[in-house]
Amino acid sequence: MVCIPLTPRHRAARRRWAGEHRDWEQHDWSQVLFTDESRFSLECDTRRVLVWRDRGTRNNPAFVRERSQYRRAGWMVWGEISIGGRTDLHVIRNGTLTGRRHADEILRPHVIPYAGAIGDSFVFQDDNARPHRARLVENMLVAETIQCVEWPACSPDLNPIEHVWDILGRRIAA
Repeated sequence: MVCIPLTPRHRAARRRWAGEHRDWEQHDWSQVLFTDESRFSLECDTRRVLVWRDRGTRNNPAFVRERSQYRRAGWMVWGEISIGGRTDLHVIRNGTLTGRRHADEILRPHVIPYAGAIGDSFVFQDDNARPHRARLVENMLVAETIQCVEWPACSPDLNPIEHVWDILGRRIAA
């Protein structure tokens, strides 16, 4: 895992977001559908790291690089959870997730029906990835009158679905 330090701007946005949601109660959060996509490797995880290094560079992180000896077999999935439920995982096949694919494969079949079941108080959360901010996607959300929670950039740790991805990843690796 690569840890990218937060910039002062990111930290300020997170503080602002926390202040705006400080008084939210369980009822408020129960209206939010937390969403994200994640990639899972299907390769054998032996927990071994192969290292090629020069003499005198032992344990220097600059010279350690994990590499798989196999092709990158895996699945990209999209999931959605809320306090009261979840949707089925959607497997994203054949390439990258674009704005068009996000609208056609995620929003129409999963998010819009879920929003209809919750009603006017429904709030949609995503992580601001490029496909989620495509004009086509933004227009669709407006047309469907779906309220979105503003999400600070570089803040996956605020999204409870990350715990689901962690559990799934551990089970796949076991």
